[in-house]
Amino acid sequence: MRVDLLVSDWKATANPGLPQEERERELYGQAWDAYQAGDYGFGLWCWQECARLTINLGGNIREVTRILGPGRYFGFSHRKAVAEAVPVDRVYRPRKGDMSTPRPDAFVLPHYQVLCVYLVRAATGDPKAKATLEIALGELEDQRRADPFLRHFETFRDLLARTSAAAVAPAASTPMTPPAAETAAKPADRRTSTRRRG
Repeated sequence: MRVDLLVSDWKATANPGLPQEERERELYGQAWDAYQAGDYGFGLWCWQECARLTINLGGNIREVTRILGPGRYFGFSHRKAVAEAVPVDRVYRPRKGDMSTPRPDAFVLPHYQVLCVYLVRAATGDPKAKATLEIALGELEDQRRADPFLRHFETFRDLLARTSAAAVAPAASTPMTPPAAETAAKPADRRTSTRRRG
């Protein structure tokens, strides 16, 4: 893939005298700029790099942001936009015992990214993506211990569900007024929580 070749070239030309974190920041910055220019292939690379650092740093987002640079954390909105842009028909997903090599124009993605791509497509009503996702999710429990990146898919799935629910919520009717007994109990709850804080 063009992205991997370019990233390898950038790594080779990096100043070896710089500290490791500085080289990582510089490399990520080049990929980030290419992604901002509209190349979602570099977005996939930034996504993977951000997830790798998050795992290596024990989920400390502040440390990840310090290394990547301010404003460059590859958050949910970026991940969703990239997952929507990936052409599903070009995603290579090897099966058990599959000895074939992916075709040259295929996207070879980490498993958790493939799941995110199918999840976004399934949410738009794509029946094939939905069926493929359901099959993959059946194997998820067995793979969770072996693949620490799967938690990133689960976080993505939760955030996608929340944003979908938030979009539906304004259309729902307003709830009825709570009964008098519940209304009377609320001020007492507030006082209790205030006492605990103090």
